[in-house]
Amino acid sequence: MRIMFLYMFPLWGNGSGAYLRALALKLAKKGHNIAIVAPDKRTLPGIKHYVVNPPQIGVFVGHPELPKSKKFADMNGKELGAIYTSYLKTTIDAVADFNPEIIHVFHTAFLPGIARVIKILFGIKFIITTHGSDLNYLVKDRRFIGLINDANKVARFITANSEFTKKWYLDMFGQYLRHKSTVIMGGVNLEDFRKEPKYIDIINEKYNLSGKKVVLFTGRLTKHKGVNYLVKAAPFIKGNVVIAGDGPERKNIEEQIKKNKVKNIVMAGYITTENQKLFHAFYERADVYIAPSVWSEPLGLTILEAMAAHKPVIATKKGGILSIIKDKENGFLINSRNSQQIVEVVNMLLDDDELRRKIGDNAYKSIVENFTWDKIASQFENIYKKFKYSTSEYVARVKGMNPELSNFIKSIKKLGIPIGI
Repeated sequence: MRIMFLYMFPLWGNGSGAYLRALALKLAKKGHNIAIVAPDKRTLPGIKHYVVNPPQIGVFVGHPELPKSKKFADMNGKELGAIYTSYLKTTIDAVADFNPEIIHVFHTAFLPGIARVIKILFGIKFIITTHGSDLNYLVKDRRFIGLINDANKVARFITANSEFTKKWYLDMFGQYLRHKSTVIMGGVNLEDFRKEPKYIDIINEKYNLSGKKVVLFTGRLTKHKGVNYLVKAAPFIKGNVVIAGDGPERKNIEEQIKKNKVKNIVMAGYITTENQKLFHAFYERADVYIAPSVWSEPLGLTILEAMAAHKPVIATKKGGILSIIKDKENGFLINSRNSQQIVEVVNMLLDDDELRRKIGDNAYKSIVENFTWDKIASQFENIYKKFKYSTSEYVARVKGMNPELSNFIKSIKKLGIPIGI
């Protein structure tokens, strides 16, 4: 099949981007023709890329590659309109060139509206995937709700990355969508998590960690992630705490570390695209992984990554995390905003090698059984195939495309909007 993804952020730097990259690569490997429309010039092998060049790239909360970007909720109508127009233009060009059979929209802020226009112009079916962070944004800024409601009615299917996110979506947009909604969680590529001593040695040498127990956090440094509670716990942890990530809270976290004279924290920063093997090696080097979120995480791909590396995970019992972690079986669940509990459970694991091994092995087993990208991609394939055009339908649609497109372009150009087709 010819599948086109619409995405509104760089392909690296957050969980939904990692989700999209992995899914696109796996589908391409399975023989599908894949295209991505996104504001990122970096490319994935075997995948067609169409680069959006909006006047600015907004964020929901924060993004390590976009430290100075404005939040969508803080933008005025003209700013959002300019971004919307740039996506519409690029997507029209991309669809005319690539001729997809189905469009897969990531996030629900305004891209479903783009897909809805494409459906009107080209007759192309689309599905929507919500990752949860988009819903958190829409609670604060409801300007796109009308467009999303219309897109929901026309979308062939809606997927969510956890039962928690699905319930949130249906509560927000209506239970009438239940019949065409399902949960498809994220996954990992197990081949990415193979111990490579070279990279582990680099980490040990660079951060002076040889022979030391390591407690790891990875992810965006936002208030939602609760890293400040990990910092409070750090002086009482029997090992070193490594924080690998960046974001709007980094300065506050560093000031907290300095103010309290915490000596056993390593701020490793954001691991760039070019250092993905080093990034995965952090999981291999860790003894325990901690996710101290203070909000209801829709899923938690970093948790899955740690589990794939046989690491015991400690996470707060909120949101989509409850779909991954079974307390005291494949990880440990703690209360949010509780530094004392972080200390107790972390030290219990650091003191007990056998318990760490047992929980880590159970975590890995959970990944193998439920969270590999082979399994996730197959679930999406089954959805795509339900809406696949017959050969005659596809040919007829492509042949009939230009008259509709031509009329639309004429009307858009009258408004002074340049369309490069």
